[in-house]
Amino acid sequence: MPEVTIEIGGRTFDVACQEGEEHYLHAAARMLDEEASVLTAQIGRIPEPRMLLMAGLMLADKTAGVQDRLREFEDRMAEKEAELAQYRNAPRPEPEKVEVPVVPEQVTETLAEIAARAESLADEVETRAAPAPEDPAGTPHDDA
Repeated sequence: MPEVTIEIGGRTFDVACQEGEEHYLHAAARMLDEEASVLTAQIGRIPEPRMLLMAGLMLADKTAGVQDRLREFEDRMAEKEAELAQYRNAPRPEPEKVEVPVVPEQVTETLAEIAARAESLADEVETRAAPAPEDPAGTPHDDA
């Protein structure tokens, strides 16, 4: 069983721990040392048992606050999971029916006929508006 030396509040302690747990012991000692350092900065030198007790109580208070917040988050997460399950288990909404008007074939044919007439009229207007072609001698040539 390994023995680890830790420092808390300026005092060193030799502590035994399980094999592989040294890292966790050092992390816990650092947390307790931070609380003890606050105490010694505020109060000054205090007896070791009292310092360890007060530092432990301060650390326990912080831990209790964290546990309360964790419980709140767990409750909120449970609510959200229940809400999600409700949405997943809800029946799918009926598809919305959309009516699309159908254009009668006669209207389509009439529009195609009107478009063809408009193109024909446009061609005729372009032909009349174009200048008369000239012959090689340079004199205008009249087709009419």
